[in-house]
Amino acid sequence: MIPDQLLKGQKALVTGANSGIGKATAVAMGRAGADVVVNYVAGREEAEKVVEEIKSLGVRAVAHEADVSDEDQVVAMVNRTVEEFGTLDILVANAGLQRDAPLTEMTLARWQKVLDVNLTGQFLCAREATKEFLRRGVVPEVSRAAGKIICMSSVHQVIPWAGHVNYASSKGGVQMMMETLAQELAPKKVRVNAIAPGAIQTPINRGAWDTPEAREDLLKLIPYDRVGDPEDIALAAVALASDLMDYVVGATLFVDGGMTLFPGFATGG
Repeated sequence: MIPDQLLKGQKALVTGANSGIGKATAVAMGRAGADVVVNYVAGREEAEKVVEEIKSLGVRAVAHEADVSDEDQVVAMVNRTVEEFGTLDILVANAGLQRDAPLTEMTLARWQKVLDVNLTGQFLCAREATKEFLRRGVVPEVSRAAGKIICMSSVHQVIPWAGHVNYASSKGGVQMMMETLAQELAPKKVRVNAIAPGAIQTPINRGAWDTPEAREDLLKLIPYDRVGDPEDIALAAVALASDLMDYVVGATLFVDGGMTLFPGFATGG
């Protein structure tokens, strides 16, 4: 387990944090001692429940409604974080969505919406968070880094996914964006990394795991023989945001039970 005070005194912003991976990550950050801004775009009641759960851990938390694809809303969200908590140390750019369709049925609106949220949204959040990191600089008693950015990617940054061209393209873009930002910001002591979840039991992919038949098919793709839980990603995010991982820069941590090992080839393909 992650030590309870691993992130003591730090301030975290987690986007898309009212359910699924974002919720688990926000709660885990609070358990590790961080104050947390719980971002959501819909579902205020769920976001407030997450806030109360985090507060019960003895740290501060607030909910903030913002569409990460809207520049003005992202600027306002980061500004509020600084107003509430005094600064920002950790950004988990988690907000994302799917709008699936075969290529010939993929409308420009579906394509653009996924790119706007999954890729542009992470860019906007990273840009605004970095302004605060650089303004404040390193505070050694808090962290060895001036700031930590964790981009939420997917195994589909490397695994093509027919019928999901917009989603897979957005996650491939997240990989290159993350690596480019890491290269640019490392000399300024800002660490940028990514987590690439595999199959995780979240509302976004419920159809892939919530029946015995679907689960059996899914497990054929996972050498470790279990579907992941949001907590698997949350614990990875806390560790990656901590000084335990201070020399990890520009890396993608695959948390996927071995999905990217392409298990179909275990017997020769």
